[in-house]
Amino acid sequence: MQTRFRNIITRNLTAEKWNFVLAIVCTLIIAGADLLRPWPLKLIIDNILLGKRLPHWLRTFETFFSADKTWATVAVASLLIALSAIKGFSVYAQTSITSRIGYRIAHALRGELFSHLQRLSLAFHKRARAGELLTKVTSDTNSVRDAFSEFALTLVTEALTLVGMVVIMLAMNLTLSLVVLATFPVLAVISVYRFRRIRDSARKVRKAEGNLASRVSETLHAIATVKAFGRERYETERFESESSETLNESIRTARLEAASSRAADIVNAIGTFAVLVFGSLQALRGRVTPGSLLIFVSYMSSLYVPIRTLAKLSAKLSRAYVCAGRISDTLGIEPEREDAPGAVEATSLRGNISFRQVSFAYGAGQPVLRNISFDIPAGQKIALLGRSGAGKSTVISLLLRLYEAQHGDILIDRINVKDYRRESLRQQIGIVMQDIVMFGATIKENIAYGKIEATPDEIVRAAEAANAHEFISKLEDGYDTVIGERGGTLSGGQRQRIAIARAFVRNAPILVLDEPMTGLDVESEEAVRDALQRLMRSKTCLLITHDLASAAAADRVLILEHGRIVEQGKPLELIETGARYRHLWDTHLTRSRTLAVPVQ
Repeated sequence: MQTRFRNIITRNLTAEKWNFVLAIVCTLIIAGADLLRPWPLKLIIDNILLGKRLPHWLRTFETFFSADKTWATVAVASLLIALSAIKGFSVYAQTSITSRIGYRIAHALRGELFSHLQRLSLAFHKRARAGELLTKVTSDTNSVRDAFSEFALTLVTEALTLVGMVVIMLAMNLTLSLVVLATFPVLAVISVYRFRRIRDSARKVRKAEGNLASRVSETLHAIATVKAFGRERYETERFESESSETLNESIRTARLEAASSRAADIVNAIGTFAVLVFGSLQALRGRVTPGSLLIFVSYMSSLYVPIRTLAKLSAKLSRAYVCAGRISDTLGIEPEREDAPGAVEATSLRGNISFRQVSFAYGAGQPVLRNISFDIPAGQKIALLGRSGAGKSTVISLLLRLYEAQHGDILIDRINVKDYRRESLRQQIGIVMQDIVMFGATIKENIAYGKIEATPDEIVRAAEAANAHEFISKLEDGYDTVIGERGGTLSGGQRQRIAIARAFVRNAPILVLDEPMTGLDVESEEAVRDALQRLMRSKTCLLITHDLASAAAADRVLILEHGRIVEQGKPLELIETGARYRHLWDTHLTRSRTLAVPVQ
């Protein structure tokens, strides 16, 4: 297992060490109660019914046993109730303690795994499947929890009981013990073989379940597209195909587990037969007492209970082992590079931005940005134009340090962004993206996502500035209205205005706008444009857009092609001197005139 996973387990077990010690004590009591359970029967048969002398360690009770056999029988039989009560209380205490430890370990693992996933690079999340990660955070941590709360001390209890029975049988009768022990090597070979096969099968099941979860997550997130294309039956067939893989592998695992139990039952039958035959013959010859034979037969029957339990536990533990390995592998992935030693807090930035000979490529692919350089003085608005794939969104990602520039430097207020603490840097940048992300929470909480500590008055003022207060107030619960996941209960314009309110409430000196007008109707566009004008006031703004009207209002325009800046300057100057910008502007004017012509 990876060191990090091991440390989490060790840390939590150390915190619960005294509870763990108490659970071990309970385990010893349970094992002792199981070992003592047949002895009252031996005392009744041998020493009360047959009148044989008590063992030397019970000679002080000999008068009581011989004086009144009725009361002696009741007293000895009552030991069965006492042992059951002691065992029952110990089982309750053990289960409560181990369950608490298991749940706390699962809680710690989930928290650490969720936190770690957020620290992993954006490149990792673009490759990973959300459903697979969800399975690791939920199902896999539950399996590890069960390994501690249900399996760990159960395994110890059964193992101690098994060892204790073997020791006592060896002390009572070596011949019969050897008959029993002769079956152990066969059972051990079968158990090890089954464990390996179940472990491999469990690994395949967990992978199939992760793929299935990814399929469900992907389909439900794209449900509007699925319905629009009439692909419900197609998606159902794909789901059933992947689900059948999980089903087949799960059935195979269940068959392997059943085979393990069946093997234990067969060994139990063979061992019981041998003990009854050889034990009865020895009893007839007077080598063992009937009570001793009864204890031996009782142990023989009980002996295979822990063996069967251990066989079943091996199957469950193999699944837990696979899940622990998956969690450990994920925790072992290196997160985004931590802040540089001596990184400074980004506070009260003015907003001067400089890109100097910056280059970047995703993975081993072709460079997306090639030695680009530009400056944005504090308070200026820069429009970034270019075709899809030209590198516009990559510029924003590098500014936010979602990725690190591979060559060149990015400076804010003359300090390299790598020398700022990453979280504090992002706090100084407001964002309004094309793909607005809404959470399944209240509108108030969605706006406050830009500033968690925002007061109700700040939230309302931000909504008013974003032209969102009016439609929010008309909702049944106003700002306390819970919107659907991903904002599905709001229109595109409403989502966009809430996103602008989120940027307003942050009040950051630097603003990033990525196609904020895309997909809006005329009325919504007017409201959003008005809100954006207020939002951009006195801020350093980087605007990615295809809207030439928005670009014309910027202080400067940068045009990207194939990762290079091919033209830059003031909008009016570029109309005169820039061939590419002039072409875009002429195309914009032609389209505007065409749309203005009334339909006959």
